[in-house]
Amino acid sequence: PQEVAFKERSVSTGIFKKPVKGPVRVAKLNLEGDRQADLAVHGGVDKAVYAYSFDAYPWWHQRRPNDSFDYGAFGENLLIDHLPEDQIYIGDTFEVGEAVLQAAQPRFPCFKLGIKFNDPEMVEMFTESKRPGVYFRVIKEGLIDIDQKLKLVAREKVLLSVAEMFQMDLKAPTGKKIILEYLEIKSLIPSWREKFQKLLEEK
Repeated sequence: PQEVAFKERSVSTGIFKKPVKGPVRVAKLNLEGDRQADLAVHGGVDKAVYAYSFDAYPWWHQRRPNDSFDYGAFGENLLIDHLPEDQIYIGDTFEVGEAVLQAAQPRFPCFKLGIKFNDPEMVEMFTESKRPGVYFRVIKEGLIDIDQKLKLVAREKVLLSVAEMFQMDLKAPTGKKIILEYLEIKSLIPSWREKFQKLLEEK
């Protein structure tokens, strides 16, 4: 993390990432050598690994040709060639190298993305891109390295994609039946379980 100026005050952020040569150890709360700044909204077991899809970068190059989109541009600590958020479901569990990762939630952008690109509109553009990336929890610690593949080893019975959850932040589900189904997802993070239960009470 580093201190940056924002609206006449100093803000600590870990969004400025640099590539490192592997192998790198994945631990319960982050990757070795990485650290989150504001632990109230970043980090923790359900946000230990933030993976972003490299095939989303061309969209950004087209929309913002004057910006530099180097590896780690969006604050990800893991960049994957192809990570389709509409085909990855909450609870999907993957082996990669020695580690085992489980999809926990999408990334919802905050003002620090605007700081990174010196443009507050980046937060809205990130939402428009519909490519939020995936936060993973670490089921098993271990070393990972370049050219290793994600191998799906387990999936929940009820399917809620990362892309669908990202859109739900804008438009919550309205059907009682679908909310009850989502509550059956064992790996659902506590804040979203609470959100669905609250929606159910309103029905």
